[in-house]
Amino acid sequence: MRGPFGSVRAKATLGATVVVAIALVAAGTAVLLSLRSNLNGQAGTQAERSAREVAADLSGGASYDRLRLDDDQRPVQVVDAKGVLVAASEDLRRISGTGTLAVKPRPQQTAPAAGAGDAADDRSGDDHGGDDKSDDKGGDGKGGDDKSGDGRGKDGRGRGGGEDDDYPSLEPGQIGAEVTFSEGSATLDGDTADYRFAAVEVSVKSKGALTVYAGAPLSAEQGAVRTALTVMLTGFPLLLAVVSAVTWRVTRRALRPVEGIRSEMAAITASEDLARRVPVPDTQDEVAGLARTTNETLAALETSVERQRRFVADASHELRNPIASLRTQLEVGAAHPELLDVTGAVEDTVRLQRLAADLLLLARLDAGERPSGTRFDLAALAREEVSRRPGVTVEGASAEVVGSRGQLARLLGNLLDNARRHARGRVAVTLRTEGTWAVLEVADDGAGVPAADRERIFERFVRLDEARSRDDGGAGLGLAIARDVALRHGGTLTVGEARGGGALFTLRLPGPAA
Repeated sequence: MRGPFGSVRAKATLGATVVVAIALVAAGTAVLLSLRSNLNGQAGTQAERSAREVAADLSGGASYDRLRLDDDQRPVQVVDAKGVLVAASEDLRRISGTGTLAVKPRPQQTAPAAGAGDAADDRSGDDHGGDDKSDDKGGDGKGGDDKSGDGRGKDGRGRGGGEDDDYPSLEPGQIGAEVTFSEGSATLDGDTADYRFAAVEVSVKSKGALTVYAGAPLSAEQGAVRTALTVMLTGFPLLLAVVSAVTWRVTRRALRPVEGIRSEMAAITASEDLARRVPVPDTQDEVAGLARTTNETLAALETSVERQRRFVADASHELRNPIASLRTQLEVGAAHPELLDVTGAVEDTVRLQRLAADLLLLARLDAGERPSGTRFDLAALAREEVSRRPGVTVEGASAEVVGSRGQLARLLGNLLDNARRHARGRVAVTLRTEGTWAVLEVADDGAGVPAADRERIFERFVRLDEARSRDDGGAGLGLAIARDVALRHGGTLTVGEARGGGALFTLRLPGPAA
C-alpha cells in the first residue's frame, strides 16, 4: 500500500518545501544576526561620540557642573581613577553595565587632608548609590568589588587600580584612543531601557585620570529585530505554502504525460495489441524521450512477436511435409512390406533431423546465446570444411579469429552447401586479412542472386524460385543461420556478384586485436 508520500509528486513537493524552508531559516538567521550587529555597531558609534564629547569638555578644563550630560537624553557617568562617581546625568535613577552603580556624584571637597580626607570620603555616601563601598565594589549590580570583572576593560572598567592599571598613562588634556564597549540598562527620567555603553579615558589636569561612560539606546535595534522576526514568522509559512502549491501543480503538469504513457501501456498489455503506441508529448524533454523510446520498444517487440509467429508457422509447414511423407511410407510398408522405400524413409528422417537441428540453433541464437572466446585459425577451419565437399578449392593465408568454432563451422558449411547447390561446376573459397579483420569469400559460377533479393535471402524460410525447383531438401534456414552466427561474432555476411558471374558471399570477422 502506497504511503502519503509514495507518489513522485508528493516526494518532489516535500523535498522542495524542505529545501526552501532550510534556505529561508538560514537566510533569516543570517539577516537577523547581520541586522543586530549593524545596529549594535551604530549604537556603539553614537555612544562613543557622546563619550568623546564629554571627554573633550573635560580635557578643555570644564568643571563637572558645566558638562553637557543631558543634551541627548542619554545616560552619562564620569568616574575617577578610584572608581568614584564624580559626574552623571541629572535624570539618571538607575544604571548597570558600567564601572559603578552609583547615579549621584559625590559632593566635591576642597583640599582634603591627606589620608583623613580620603578616609572620610570613603565613608560618605549618596542617597541613591549607597556608600563608597558600593561605588568601589559596584559594577556587577550585586555590590561586588572590581575583581568581579564584567568584560568592560582591561582592568574591569571599575578602575580602582589607580596608576597601577594596564592602561598607558595619558598626558594631561589627552583623550585615550581606546574605547571599551559594554551593554546594560538604565532608568532615565522614569524610563528604563537597554543601552550600549562606551568607555573613554581622559586625563585632566588637577583631576587626574577619568573614565567617561556614555550610553546609546538599543531600542531601535531591538525594535528592528522584532519587526524583522515578526515579518519572517508571518511571511515564511506563506512563502512555503506558495512553494508547495506551485511545486505540486508544476509536478502534476510535468507528470501528466507519464500517466498517459502508463495508462496506454496498461491498455496494450490488457488487449495484447502490440500495434498500438503511447502518446508522445510535444515537449522536447525527458518525458517525450521516454515516450519515443517506449514506442521503439513496442515496435521492436511487435516485430519480434510477428517474426516468432511467422517462424512457428513456417516451421510447422516445413515439418509437416517430411513427417507426412515419412508416415505415408511407413503405413505403406506396414501394409505392403515389399513396397517399403527404405531409402526415401531415411532421407526424410535425415531431413527432419537437419531441420530440427537448424530450428534448435536458431532458438539458441534468438535467446541471446553468446559465442565462446576460443581463438583459432579460420583458414584451418575452412580447409577442414572444404575437405568434406569435393570440387571446392580453398586458398589464402591463415587468419585468426575468436569465437565458437562449432558455430563458425556451421556457418561455413551452410555457405559451401548453398554454393554447391547453385554452382554449375566451380566453388572457390579465398581468405585474406584487412587490418585486424579476417575476410572469407565463397564464390560460385551459378546464376547469382538478383540485386533485389540479396537481403531477402537471409530471411528465414525464404527460398528463391530457382532454389525451390532445384533444392534437394533445404528448408531456407541455412543462410539465415549463417548471418545470425556472423552477427553474434561481431561480423557481417553479405552477398554480391562474383567476377565471372555467380554469387559471391563475403564473411568479415574481427580478429583477436579488433
